[in-house]
Amino acid sequence: QVQLVESGGGLVQAGGSLRLSCAASGRSFSSYAMGWFRQAPGKEREFVAAIHWSGTSTTYTDSVKGRFTISRDNAKNTVYLQMNNLKPEDTAVYYCAASYRYYGNSPANYYYWGQGTQVTVSS
Repeated sequence: QVQLVESGGGLVQAGGSLRLSCAASGRSFSSYAMGWFRQAPGKEREFVAAIHWSGTSTTYTDSVKGRFTISRDNAKNTVYLQMNNLKPEDTAVYYCAASYRYYGNSPANYYYWGQGTQVTVSS
């Protein structure tokens, strides 16, 4: 069992930055790939970024490449999403998710989810 708690969301102007954190409880955090997903009002949940359980590989959706960075600290059971140069279209609820031994962008393969944190980017 893995429990995930996100934090760090808020309201920011376009061009600004936020860092999201996701604290995980439970055993074997280092065996889980971690992902960030987001869902805007009226839209489906979409993949944002993922990091391999070893931390040696990351992947991003095209719209955030060069602006967002996912990282993890296995000693602290925490994954981060650094978001720079934010745009109004980044406005969404951001979710942290954990997947045991699956590394990729399919939400169906992520078994554990956090409650989400709101990110709002004003123009």
